[in-house]
Amino acid sequence: MTQTTDFGFRTVEREAKASMVRDVFDSVAPKYDVMNDLMSLGLHRAWKQAFVAAIGAGTGDTLLDLAAGTGDVAFLAKKRGAKKVILADINAAMLGVGQGRALQKGMVEGLDFICCDAEKIPLPSGSVERVSMAFGLRNCTDKDAVLREGFRVLRPGGRMCVLEFSSLEVEALKPVYDTWSFKVLPAIGARIANDADSYQYLAESIRMFPDQPTLAGMMERAGFERVKWQNLTGGIVAIHTGWKF
Repeated sequence: MTQTTDFGFRTVEREAKASMVRDVFDSVAPKYDVMNDLMSLGLHRAWKQAFVAAIGAGTGDTLLDLAAGTGDVAFLAKKRGAKKVILADINAAMLGVGQGRALQKGMVEGLDFICCDAEKIPLPSGSVERVSMAFGLRNCTDKDAVLREGFRVLRPGGRMCVLEFSSLEVEALKPVYDTWSFKVLPAIGARIANDADSYQYLAESIRMFPDQPTLAGMMERAGFERVKWQNLTGGIVAIHTGWKF
């Protein structure tokens, strides 16, 4: 029997999702940073600053940044003192943009780039002190496998941090949020990136993602301890953290 999974609000064959997500990000990569500013009204910058502070990668730490995309989290972590950052993403086009930005910023030293599936990380067990993933987990086919892999590659005493869109807690804002997500964002995508469909998918993928307690439970099942979350902007996004002991 064919296994299925979600692709936004659609149900697709499980084996097809990764390539469909790859196509989405191939399409949005050239305008991804501009669109992030427009979609979040610039809030994504503050969210990522809070996220990197939560990661807390120090001068002796190697950070594996999954779904690294165009490098925002990695660059911030390096500026805050991380010894080394490994940028990993399944999408070569996104990583290419990140590499170009690293060159422009003069931040090549201490950065490595790996094109890989977060469900099968090509690193030894216990090889990094921190694992991060910002706005990428919801696009993965097997989210539990990603969390297990994050746990595997961490050294004892290491921590995984996930920044992801979550469940809005302010009821009065939900109609406005829905209008912004399903009407405004695809229209902006059509105008700026010439791609309404990809941004329709991204909005739908947010609604399909587990809420805060559910994701915390998934991290605990993957082996993490002291799992907690911090809501930002009323729960539009949340930072989840868990330790490996």
